[in-house]
Amino acid sequence: MFDFNEYQKLALRTAGNHGDFDKTMMYTALGLNGEAGEVAEHIKKAFFHGHELDRDKLEKELGDVLWYLAVMADTLDIPLEDIARRNIEKLARRYPQGFSEERSRNRDEQ
Repeated sequence: MFDFNEYQKLALRTAGNHGDFDKTMMYTALGLNGEAGEVAEHIKKAFFHGHELDRDKLEKELGDVLWYLAVMADTLDIPLEDIARRNIEKLARRYPQGFSEERSRNRDEQ
């Protein structure tokens, strides 16, 4: 098992060089969106087209989402672990007693 920062470091081995900041940001944003779309498409087919939900395929696609996220975060000089930590901190502030539909409708935006 390894942590987010180790994953990010290992992911960068296959990131390639896209020339500059702008090109890398465009490449990773488009890739992230494309892979998230593949996840959504698989879910759509499973729940609306009668296909089987293939957990192995979803795991691979989610891994691709994580890869693009890791590369984009590196391009922004943000450790992936910091993103994960800050997200958990935000959720803890937003839902201090845990998520509920009621708390979601009546929460302070933070």
